[in-house]
Amino acid sequence: MDQFITKFSLEGKKAVVTGGAKGLCQGIAQALHDAGAEVVLLDVLDLVTETAEEMGSQGAPVHAVKGDLSDEESLAAVYGECLEKLDGHIDILLNGAGIQYRCPAVDFPHDRWQKILDINLSAVFYLSQLAGRTMLEQHYGRIINIASMTSFFGSVLVPAYAASKAGVAQITKALSNEWAGNGITVNAIAPGYMATELTRNMKEVNPEQYKEITGRIPAGRWGEPEDLQGLVVFLASDAAAYVSGAVIPVDGGFMAK
Repeated sequence: MDQFITKFSLEGKKAVVTGGAKGLCQGIAQALHDAGAEVVLLDVLDLVTETAEEMGSQGAPVHAVKGDLSDEESLAAVYGECLEKLDGHIDILLNGAGIQYRCPAVDFPHDRWQKILDINLSAVFYLSQLAGRTMLEQHYGRIINIASMTSFFGSVLVPAYAASKAGVAQITKALSNEWAGNGITVNAIAPGYMATELTRNMKEVNPEQYKEITGRIPAGRWGEPEDLQGLVVFLASDAAAYVSGAVIPVDGGFMAK
């Protein structure tokens, strides 16, 4: 039994989590850290330093790197800073940073479209490309992307977000096809309706919409960051060595209804 459980351990592993300063990705980073990994939190927010200090107060070290993922020219330098903090080694890349903007498609601003694709899609590829080079040399790696239910269907008022998350699903599969034979697994998690800072006020602002959405979720509730943690640790561990190219919903049964 002990030998089986050790497959889920991340002791000695080194991870980079984008968007880890707060929200779902903070919860994800916490799970990787709790499982034993040394973690770099990469975020544009100043809060990333405080989050890293608090998370790293016990267990393996947690580092903070501040960087703008929408700036393609600086991504290599930002990745290099992350790698330096991990002594030149990376086992796990969690691409979780993302932004959203709601607007009718006919009025959707071009600058908003570009910014969303830069952060939600292009940065996922570029960071995976950079990490992939390191992982190919190691013949080992775990890349986990945060997709969305809009990876499967278009939703409304979020054309850029839907396009970016559909792209994340396809990048996941394409990279898996190239790298799975080299000890690198590439998977994606597609969260359903999650209770985050951006959605918690819906209950008060639009209770009817909140009630309607909740009624469509077989589990009868919105997800919490904790609902992603088990799957993240599994996909990052040796227990998932034969799982690659998957886009896995964590949605309380929403997609199956």
